[in-house]
Amino acid sequence: MADDVEQFIHDHSLANVALIGHSMGAKVAMTVALRSPSLLRALIPVDNAPVDANLKSDFHKYVRGLREIEDKRPQKQVEADAILQEYEKASWSSARWREAQLICQQNLAIRQFLLTNLIRSKDSGGLHLRIPIKILAASLDNMGDFPYKGSSDARFDGSTLVMRGSRSHYVADDVLPVIGQFFPRFILKDIDSGHWVISEQPEAFRQAVVEFMLHVDSQDT
Repeated sequence: MADDVEQFIHDHSLANVALIGHSMGAKVAMTVALRSPSLLRALIPVDNAPVDANLKSDFHKYVRGLREIEDKRPQKQVEADAILQEYEKASWSSARWREAQLICQQNLAIRQFLLTNLIRSKDSGGLHLRIPIKILAASLDNMGDFPYKGSSDARFDGSTLVMRGSRSHYVADDVLPVIGQFFPRFILKDIDSGHWVISEQPEAFRQAVVEFMLHVDSQDT
């Protein structure tokens, strides 16, 4: 995936690139920054760290739901949403009423985010995924890995905003020294959210990005 991003930058002759990536995309963005630092002006990894980590069980259940959507090819998005909801019900039933209400609100944002991957098939008219879900499903066990280790000399000296959800575990305090080793100019920004920062808190995310880029601009002038 890092190869694809780098090729896209070269193919389109992009310069002064600010690269944003969330979750697995954050690791892709960090990989690009470390192996091809001259391509980037700034880096914004969102809720992931440059370390090997286990994926939460949420990923597995949503991947199973997305695979079912791909197989069934529903006609309407509401039908696809109903399929994903079936994979969420276990977390609803084990929670108290207030907790269940919060989970439902958070899950709605997650489902809406995931369903942006739906496109309509030209032949059948049904909905299917624009992403290779079967390939992703087969790669889940290795999807939390990071190609560079703490002993590596790789580093990105450009401006870096590390954004994390305050209710997520993917960027724990104990990995901040590792982040500092790879990205010595990083700034840390906490957002009141779980792992799905952008879909749960879109305005807070947008404001953080704008403020950071204004800061980057001020340093360049």
